[in-house]
Amino acid sequence: MSLSRLRMEDEEQKSPVELKKDLEDLEFQLFRMQDNLREIAKDGQVVGIEQSKEEKWVIVSAVDDGNLCKIMLNDCEKAYKGTWDFSIHATYSDDNHIHIADIKGPANKGFGSICMKYLKEIAREQNIPYITGDIAERDWNHVNRLIHFYEKHHFYVTVDQETKSGEIKWNDLYQ
Repeated sequence: MSLSRLRMEDEEQKSPVELKKDLEDLEFQLFRMQDNLREIAKDGQVVGIEQSKEEKWVIVSAVDDGNLCKIMLNDCEKAYKGTWDFSIHATYSDDNHIHIADIKGPANKGFGSICMKYLKEIAREQNIPYITGDIAERDWNHVNRLIHFYEKHHFYVTVDQETKSGEIKWNDLYQ
């Protein structure tokens, strides 16, 4: 249950039982978030708390050793057990480029957009103007979804249908 949903009570009448359940759901998510924050902070730097497009609370963390940068997301509906629910793994190609090596996790939950936002923030904080990546043949069964995702996040996308490959490039100078 999200805060925005609770605010909608003015627009739609909920019974006291429904309101009580909404409040209990929100309290449970808050307690789970507190526990998860404590555990996630042991493995990486917590960089944010967001709501997914399904209005689920998620914790975003990052691990960055100067060569590899991982943006990881954990859903607060379950206990954190040392594994993430979604991640973007990237490497620092040089002083001007972060290269996305892999994106792992379920599609169409808004997790990719949340993680991409934080990857761009890291690039900006470090004055890195470019984020690049490849679209490989292994991605071909969902290439249209990838193209849509990257274009939505202002990447320039090129795809070669014959070789089943492609490239993505984001340039912060033109945002």
